[in-house]
Amino acid sequence: MKSILNKIFSITLIIGSVLIFTNCSKEEPLISRKILFGNPDKAALKISPDHKMISYLAPLDDVMNVWVAPADNPGSAVAVTKDTLRGIRIYFWSYNNEQIIYLQDLGGDENWQVHAVNVNTKEDKNLTPYEEIIGPDNQPVTMPNGEKLRPRANIQEVSYKFPNEILIGLNTRSPQYFDVYRLNLNSGDMEMIQQNDRFAGFQTDDNFNVRYALENTPDGGMELFIPDKKGGWKSFDKIPMEDALTTSPIAFNKTGDVLYMIDSRERNTAALVAVNLNTGEKELIFENPRADLSNIMIHPTEYTIEAAASNYLRTEWEILDESIKPDMDYLNGLTDGDMNVTDRSLDDSFWAIAYVKDDGPVNYYLYDRSKKKANFLFTNRKELEGVKLSKMNPVEIKSRDGLNLISYLTLPLWSHSEGEYRPSKPLPMILFVHGGPWSRDSWGFNSYHQWLANRGYAVLSVNFRGSTGLGKDFINAANMEWGGKMHDDLIDAVNWAVEEGIADKEKVAVMGGSYGGYATLVGLTFTPDVFVCGVDIVGPSSIQTLLETISPYWVPMINMFTSRVGDHRTEEGREFLKSRSPLTYVDKINKPLLIGQGANDPRVKQTESDQIVNAMQEKKIPVTYVLYTDEGHGFARPENRLSFNAVTESFFAQYLGGRSEPIGTDFEGSSITVPAGIENVSGLDISLGDKSKNLK
Repeated sequence: MKSILNKIFSITLIIGSVLIFTNCSKEEPLISRKILFGNPDKAALKISPDHKMISYLAPLDDVMNVWVAPADNPGSAVAVTKDTLRGIRIYFWSYNNEQIIYLQDLGGDENWQVHAVNVNTKEDKNLTPYEEIIGPDNQPVTMPNGEKLRPRANIQEVSYKFPNEILIGLNTRSPQYFDVYRLNLNSGDMEMIQQNDRFAGFQTDDNFNVRYALENTPDGGMELFIPDKKGGWKSFDKIPMEDALTTSPIAFNKTGDVLYMIDSRERNTAALVAVNLNTGEKELIFENPRADLSNIMIHPTEYTIEAAASNYLRTEWEILDESIKPDMDYLNGLTDGDMNVTDRSLDDSFWAIAYVKDDGPVNYYLYDRSKKKANFLFTNRKELEGVKLSKMNPVEIKSRDGLNLISYLTLPLWSHSEGEYRPSKPLPMILFVHGGPWSRDSWGFNSYHQWLANRGYAVLSVNFRGSTGLGKDFINAANMEWGGKMHDDLIDAVNWAVEEGIADKEKVAVMGGSYGGYATLVGLTFTPDVFVCGVDIVGPSSIQTLLETISPYWVPMINMFTSRVGDHRTEEGREFLKSRSPLTYVDKINKPLLIGQGANDPRVKQTESDQIVNAMQEKKIPVTYVLYTDEGHGFARPENRLSFNAVTESFFAQYLGGRSEPIGTDFEGSSITVPAGIENVSGLDISLGDKSKNLK
């Protein structure tokens, strides 16, 4: 059965705890950026279905690859993949216990290809090696600039019933629509089982049957269809626009006659509902009136729902099947941190466990259910063991119109007394804005919070309206409010921090990626007197051009964007989007701005950064522009993360006055280029050396 997390909107697995501060009166040593932003030592622990092997991601020649070891001898792990460029981030075991399946793209373009590697022979097969999308005219489909569109594959379904096969989605016929194929992992043979010329996606079951098709409606809602047994489709259910981000099918029971759904209809928060497909009767399984369903535990073969989670200030689990209660009681009392079951063997006798906390690395265990014993394996960042880190404090901030803005505050260790989350004096503060915007910030270890707090800054992350997990009313309050009330929420949070004595009003910066990058640009254009500087990472500068250049495979969802953001297809809509776009107000920028961009970004194209940089240069407004030729939507390669964060740290030290670690060797191996403003960050030209001569 496909991962439940792929059927629920973006959910973080970092979960909460009670805040306890240490008493520290003097500044702690600088924590190296390499410890915080380099490759983890080990991560993403998984178990083979027969529980004889474990696997995890770890560096091989400084690139993240999959390692495999006998479960009873973890120290003998060997690398079974040999990626040399971007590292592997998405992988899982096949049910034949012989192959690891992983996804990889090219330079961050997100055109994923499916690979299968045999853990015994190390033979690695690219199962979807397609380089072109062939249109109806039998010619390659190209972009307006003549560039050929590359196909993208996704995992549709995996099932223990078919250990040597998986279902994938593949858009080799049309860039907008994904056909469903049955793929043999050994031979690579594929058979199309569902052609797609209209739907945004499908719901399949563990028998590899296509059960439902999902189609966006003109108003931004969703309609579910079932096969009509005549080769067509008939309507099964309709989901209104206001529920479309909090309602969807997620799984079936063992017999396939009960559909589990996340459902916010007739309520505010998304609940877990079971729909009897024979009678139409709906049963409420789980509901939290404060927060949406965020995760479930489901038995690997019986498909019974065992536990459900929601996240308001922190994640809370409710046990629904008493058979796992002894396991959960034992694991919750084993060690500090919040426990997550991250993988399970097919017979459910072994669990992979991760303990997450806000002030230390993740601890991984292998749990034997029959013995009620968990064996410690490793942490994800060994060099952080024993390092004094800051606590992350959940706070509720009221917006000017009465909404609860669930936020997370991190302070330098030495800035406050034990048991307090107010510093002894106001600090320079960085408002760190999440992307999406249909995502959320959550409690847990956050490398950016720890890094910036260690440099002497208060760090505040805000779940502004539009953030997920807090009910549909909170999401829908953001409709048509990009650069409007969504930004007001961020300003309200800054004002709260100033009034509470946390932030120095004259030293507040804004930073974020994707929507957070857009929020940074909005901050420096719409409210230029609030922030002393800003760091925009892959943020759109014009909402109109963002929507006009949307990735082809998102076209079936375009009505969701236009109903929630604005309609670029009408003159009235374009005027509205122009009024909410930072590019329109470039002349308002009067504070230092640093922009980071990946040249291969498929979501926020490089032109979004290029056009605001060009506009600022035309108006003689200083800006520093850092561009990476081998990155997409964010910086996946650790060399690039380190180099950009080194620039950012120098930038903040220059304009906020915090502590700074020298750039040192953090540019080595990076594809960093600086097309504009190299002179605006102290020492940047020196750190780049001779390379800088070609970057101005």
